[in-house]
Amino acid sequence: MPTYEYECQKCKHDFEAFQSITAKALTQCPKCKGEVHRLISKGGGIIFKGSGFYHTDYKNKKKKDSCPGEKKNPGCDSCPAKKKD
Repeated sequence: MPTYEYECQKCKHDFEAFQSITAKALTQCPKCKGEVHRLISKGGGIIFKGSGFYHTDYKNKKKKDSCPGEKKNPGCDSCPAKKKD
């Protein structure tokens, strides 16, 4: 459930309320019963849980070697990929 921030127009009391997204905004201050307005807040972070999001969409894929012999012989200068014109 989201947390909404409110401020009383009469006594300037600010408070938070846990409400459903479909719930109507509060209208009365819990301290002085004055009129309140919902504030624009910074909100909360998004938490991704599960085993698919990072691994399937954003994880760096293993890069293929430009030369098939690179792993066997890292100092190889005869690879076509390393030859400079």
